[in-house]
Amino acid sequence: MSDGREILNWKEVEALYEFILLAQLMNGPAHGYLIAKIINDIIGPFARISYGRLYPLLAKLEESGLITAGGKQHNRQLRIFHITEAGKMRFRILMDDTGLNPGEYQKLFAYKVTAFSHISVADRLRLIDHFINHCQTNIFHLQAEVEDMVVKGAEMDELRQTSPEQAHEYSRLDTYSIENIVNVLQHSIDIWKLQLEWAKQLREREVKLTAMTKNEKTGE
Repeated sequence: MSDGREILNWKEVEALYEFILLAQLMNGPAHGYLIAKIINDIIGPFARISYGRLYPLLAKLEESGLITAGGKQHNRQLRIFHITEAGKMRFRILMDDTGLNPGEYQKLFAYKVTAFSHISVADRLRLIDHFINHCQTNIFHLQAEVEDMVVKGAEMDELRQTSPEQAHEYSRLDTYSIENIVNVLQHSIDIWKLQLEWAKQLREREVKLTAMTKNEKTGE
């Protein structure tokens, strides 16, 4: 029996699965078993989409005219799914949407990168630049939180010396707890810095590829 949190989570990730599914069909037709395998390879190893989740989503996309299906009607796994022109338009809308699933945008951007071959260089650079800004925003926010926690730690140390009884009321903010919080925040900062460096490398690659293509066209 599912609870409210599971339903909420499914609603949040449905658009994510829709994008991954449409992105895979942009590469060519595929049957249900292959689609499930590709999605689970991408989102795994612990997050899995079951056939009970996948086939209602496929049915919904088919009813919406985003995909069509052929093959054996009695065996859903052997039905071959094709993306329609409307589906391609929906794919581009989801690709362009930088506000989709903001809490998981780090993962969503990685999925988008796997489908970069289906969009223009200009759109790739726009998405990369947005993600660079996204990384920087998270880094600045977390750094501010670290600084705030360090200040609180210093204030608590001073309070323990000047007013031990009052400091005892705030025992949940002891030095050990503050150090752990700062450690976790710093770890998150390091992860975002790696993401930022990766995004910058993606941008540099796209710029180089663009320059190479222009040189080939001009015969330089």
